[in-house]
Amino acid sequence: MRQRVALTRRDFLRASAVLGGTVLVGAPLGQSGRWLARAQASAPPAVDRLAVRVVVDNVQDVYLKTTRVGNVEVQRVAFNFGPTIGKQLHSEFGLGFHFESQRGSETRNYLLDFGANASTELNNLDFLKIDTALVDALILSHGHFDHFAGLVPLLKRDRAKMRKDLPLYVGGEDAFCYRWFAPLSGERQSAGVVDRRELAAANVKVMMAEKPAAIEGQAFTTGAIPRTSFEKIVPLAVKVEVGTRDGAGCDASHFTKEEQEGKIVADQFRGEHATCFNVKDRGLVVIGSCSHSGIVNAIRQAQAVSGVQKVHAVIGGFHLAPAPEPYVAQTIEALKEINPDYFMPMHCSGPTFARMVEQAMPGKLIPSSTGTRFIFGTSSGPEKGRTGEM
Repeated sequence: MRQRVALTRRDFLRASAVLGGTVLVGAPLGQSGRWLARAQASAPPAVDRLAVRVVVDNVQDVYLKTTRVGNVEVQRVAFNFGPTIGKQLHSEFGLGFHFESQRGSETRNYLLDFGANASTELNNLDFLKIDTALVDALILSHGHFDHFAGLVPLLKRDRAKMRKDLPLYVGGEDAFCYRWFAPLSGERQSAGVVDRRELAAANVKVMMAEKPAAIEGQAFTTGAIPRTSFEKIVPLAVKVEVGTRDGAGCDASHFTKEEQEGKIVADQFRGEHATCFNVKDRGLVVIGSCSHSGIVNAIRQAQAVSGVQKVHAVIGGFHLAPAPEPYVAQTIEALKEINPDYFMPMHCSGPTFARMVEQAMPGKLIPSSTGTRFIFGTSSGPEKGRTGEM
């Protein structure tokens, strides 16, 4: 793929001065329906309050209690009893979030990633009573099926009630490549693809956030994450196919000559990006989703482009489950230098990471579970409904 270098906050501001401030939307690129998200002319605004809801994750622990950890309110979801006892949260090896942020009198709603199964994503959105009509933007962290599978089914079900100019933010062209599961032995199997034609049919505007940009005025994306730390891509059996066929796939012109059209290569996750918020008087909340590019790299990019060094919370999948323990220990040491207030590991982070964080930085680990809601900044008190304990 084309080489990318770290975009510093100075670059962020210089580019924005040329572009005229605020987030601008460029013209469509050819017939692909892609648009460019362009950087704003100042550091991202601080939101007064941020609620992060885990819509999909690997597990749900109904014995975790609603609590408060420091200045973070943690709301849990227990079993559903009564006449609708047959309707419960579903968990799977996938990830999905709902964010609600507030700045002054303005509220924004976002959905980031959509699980590995449409029925799980849709069931949980309904169970948690998340009104998709209020969603201001969709975000896809990268092009793996356990993060995009529920996207198109959600649009098919709910698009008619959602805002007309609904954007979908992706970090790069490789989000649209075909993926294949290619084990060392056995036949290669499809790992899915995000089909632009289905997004176009749903009248969704694809925003290419290859560089950092604000998202609906309250969130921001890191853009493609530079590889500046010791972190490496943990080898996977999932490969990426460069080019298009049968009308879907990714534009080969975004790749190097060595990664020729039709060639199946190792996934380098060049377009993976992290979603972030700057919470007033707290600092950055960085949502890493899967962090194939390295959670340390993602945090440092968020700091560089925002100008905010204080990190309040690091949330999501850190892709350390398959990593050897010495590598996890090295990650822990780098995170100790950054010194976030809290960690909420999920999905592909792995038990080794959780154990080592608790040992190295006591009090900073907050366990997560499908349905958990983390509230940062000004709190409105416990949520009504299905929060509590068995």
